[in-house]
Amino acid sequence: MEICRIAFIGHREIYNAKTICDKLDEIIKDRLRHEEYVEFLMGRNGDFDIFAASAVKKAQKALGHENNCLILVEPYPMKDDEYYKKYYDEIQYPLDRSTHPKSAITKRNRWLVENADMLIAYVEEGKNGGAMTVLKYAERLDVKIINLAKKD
Repeated sequence: MEICRIAFIGHREIYNAKTICDKLDEIIKDRLRHEEYVEFLMGRNGDFDIFAASAVKKAQKALGHENNCLILVEPYPMKDDEYYKKYYDEIQYPLDRSTHPKSAITKRNRWLVENADMLIAYVEEGKNGGAMTVLKYAERLDVKIINLAKKD
C-alpha cells in the first residue's frame, strides 16, 4: 500500500481563521480523494495545529476513515492524555526519553518534517521562531510544501 504522510506546522496564533480553515478543508479532502492512504502527522501546540486536526476530523466524517489516520505526534507523554486518545486515531512519541524538555518540541518538529512527504504550513514571511525554522528545514530536505500564509 502506498502511504502519503502529511505533516502540519504553523504559528501558535492565526487571525484569519475562516480563510485558513477553508483552505485546509479543500487540501485535505483533495489528498483523501487522490492518495491510496494518508497519515496526517501533527502536534498540538497552537491555533494552526487545532485547525488542521479539526479539518482532518471533518474530512473523515464526510469521506470516511478507511484510507487515513490522524496521528498526534508528541515530544513526550502528556499528563492528561485521555481526551487525546479519544480524539486522535493514534498517538506517537518518537523521541528518546532522555531528550531534554526544552529541546523536545524542536526535535519533534524536525521528526515531523523528516517523516513527511508533504508539509502543510502556516508560516508568515518575516516572522521568526519555531515554525519558520521548521519550514526552512523542510525546504533544505526538499519536502513538498504548501504554505497557506503565502499570498498567491
